[in-house]
Amino acid sequence: MAETERSVDAVIVGAGFAGLYMLHRLRGLGLSVQVFEAGGGVGGTWYWNRYPGARCDVESLEYSYQFSEELQMEWDWTERYASQPEILRYAEHVADRFSLWSDISFGTRVTAAAFDEEAGRWAVETDRGECVSARFCVMATGCLSSTNMPDFPGLERFAGAVYHTGRWPHEGVDFSGLRAAVIGTGSSAIQSIPMIARQASALYVFQRTPNYSIPAHNRPLRDEEVATFRQDWRAFRQANKEMPFGFGARYGAPDRMTSEASEQERQAAYEARWQLGGLPFMGAFADLILDVEANETAGRFVRGKISEIVKDPEVAALLSPVTVVGCKRLCVDSGYYETFNLPNVSLVDLGASPVSEFFEGGLRAGGVEYLVDAVVFATGFDAMTGALGKIDIRGRGELALRDKWAAGPRAYLGLATAGFPNLFMITGPGSPSVLSNMLPSIEQHVDWIADCIGYLQDRQVHRIEPSVEAENAWVDHVNAVASATLMHGCNSWYLGANVPGKPRVFMPYIGFPEYVAKCGEVVAGGYEGFVLAT
Repeated sequence: MAETERSVDAVIVGAGFAGLYMLHRLRGLGLSVQVFEAGGGVGGTWYWNRYPGARCDVESLEYSYQFSEELQMEWDWTERYASQPEILRYAEHVADRFSLWSDISFGTRVTAAAFDEEAGRWAVETDRGECVSARFCVMATGCLSSTNMPDFPGLERFAGAVYHTGRWPHEGVDFSGLRAAVIGTGSSAIQSIPMIARQASALYVFQRTPNYSIPAHNRPLRDEEVATFRQDWRAFRQANKEMPFGFGARYGAPDRMTSEASEQERQAAYEARWQLGGLPFMGAFADLILDVEANETAGRFVRGKISEIVKDPEVAALLSPVTVVGCKRLCVDSGYYETFNLPNVSLVDLGASPVSEFFEGGLRAGGVEYLVDAVVFATGFDAMTGALGKIDIRGRGELALRDKWAAGPRAYLGLATAGFPNLFMITGPGSPSVLSNMLPSIEQHVDWIADCIGYLQDRQVHRIEPSVEAENAWVDHVNAVASATLMHGCNSWYLGANVPGKPRVFMPYIGFPEYVAKCGEVVAGGYEGFVLAT
């Protein structure tokens, strides 16, 4: 281990929205803080994901910080769904507004973090040879930050350009006149494919399994919308916190089952949500993620829309999922299905024609050669645990987090894990995180962690970590809640199914209000389930 160069009260790993707010809160407690960020600027996900069409799938008035009234009054969002450049500018504005830059080391990747039991401190090492000692270590590494790159035979022989949507060149990419391939049809592909198709002379889309996508119907924000929000923003935020996934309150919570509506009423409800656009589609009825027959009524509706939009019946059939709506993350698009009507766009079914190898001029799939100049991997992320797994994190007795989580992640409330004192995770496995509006979830976690550290300081408690019993009970509870829904029953990145060899464990907690209530109960019980040591 490198020699310790300096000491601080807390180290934060990551300068996305979680790391920025965590820094702000810990400074408010009077702590000295060091933030390490691998990228060249703030923003996390929104710093790296610059692919064409990158846009948030939660509305901008909801996907924003709540902790500062001044911030909400002074920042003007321009669109219903903010684009990546606008969200990145927002993150930079926050760093300016609260003078956060000075405590962040950019271009610095944390490689290891080890807990010194005798000293009761974490030794955090970086790829620059630095080692910082800290009483607290907070992982703000993000749920969707570790890219999943498939290992295709012969890829190293391909002479063209290779991109991943999660690590897009900051100078952008011009596909004009090029033959391009996009591998994957998840969210980043569904956003980028229409944009790439406008430039490329030929675009081949390689699809393993189709995804449900709902039109965004994005538009500029109206002045009256923003004025209404600012007049009563606290009520707006509170209403969203009471929604199952932490957003969409102004469109109403589902109040009836599909069985309580006639076929005509169901079609009208789905059509209204389709025209509304976005993730609130799942709010048409209360039983869509609970009952297979109910869910199938929504599936039939979306498949019907696809067949109406896509002119070629065979292509429409390939684009039509047969899985449960919502068991994979619902996608939100701007002209995705319409793109397959363009003469320069072709869909390749990887189920029938898997990629066998790459060669210098392209790739082979199903015995067919596809000559391409550029390949875009839209293959997603090693979600929720991938970034943590890339750091050599060692707790008591030099226990490696990788070893502890070899059979699947185990954490209490998604905030901490037994055997790793004074280590906190923001939106870790076992919290709502990716099944919620991420910014309010981040804020709730940061506030909980900051309040906990303040509690420890006031009482001169030196260490905190979950008990194994509390952790086991929480993991069982997370999976029991998921098992009562349809989300547990299909291969999705919520279970790590997109990463070969990753254990299948349902990672996020379903139910934002219930989770927040449980976190409050833990605090009210004197940090019930945690072991505190003076």
